[in-house]
Amino acid sequence: MADLSAFPIATRWPARHPDRIQLYSTPTPNGVKVSIMLEETELPYEPHFINIGQNETWTPEFLSLNPNGKIPSIIDPNGPGGKPLPLFESGAILLYLAEKTGKLLPSDPARRYETIQWVFFQMAAVGPMFGQLGFFHKFAGREIEDKRPLERYRNESKRLLGVLETRLEGRDWIMGEDYTIADISLLGWVRNLVGFYGAGELVDFDSLKHVPVWLERGLARPAVQRGLDSPKRPE
Repeated sequence: MADLSAFPIATRWPARHPDRIQLYSTPTPNGVKVSIMLEETELPYEPHFINIGQNETWTPEFLSLNPNGKIPSIIDPNGPGGKPLPLFESGAILLYLAEKTGKLLPSDPARRYETIQWVFFQMAAVGPMFGQLGFFHKFAGREIEDKRPLERYRNESKRLLGVLETRLEGRDWIMGEDYTIADISLLGWVRNLVGFYGAGELVDFDSLKHVPVWLERGLARPAVQRGLDSPKRPE
């Protein structure tokens, strides 16, 4: 039986199955990347819903695991050397889980780094830009009279979608025939852009040929559908 008593987060969100990977998250684009990865790899895990609406990511217990105060975070009770490993930042978690299982990351060094670059593309560009566009289009940013920020993020989001459109021409997935962590990192963000944020018309999403087909193909995966609903939101 794994001992997670050294982690303060386990006192606020106790583990019923301490031998499983502990996931502290919310079904947002950043959160579902890891839950989808866990579902795809079939690693046993225990999800804990972190209520960002009630600022639970800023509690001392959560910050003890993730000083950045964002979801998701994990504790792998069976990390390297058999010792518990805490991790935050979704890209790092995806890479760790891929290497832990030998899945969803090419073994060929060149293709491995090519895959990782697309994960970084999501982390450094797609996530921040789509998130800001959502803020200025759907949330409190709508009340700002100066529409230049909205235009800035709209134009940049359209450019990034163009990058994906070019990459996916003649490809089923970001890496061609291989579904990888690159796809997992991007699916939730593109889904939210046109769904939750309702910004599809704003970025001319329907004018794209390859990205919508890729998104539909990804969302059809059973593991993706399960991951999109994990951790389940309280009713």
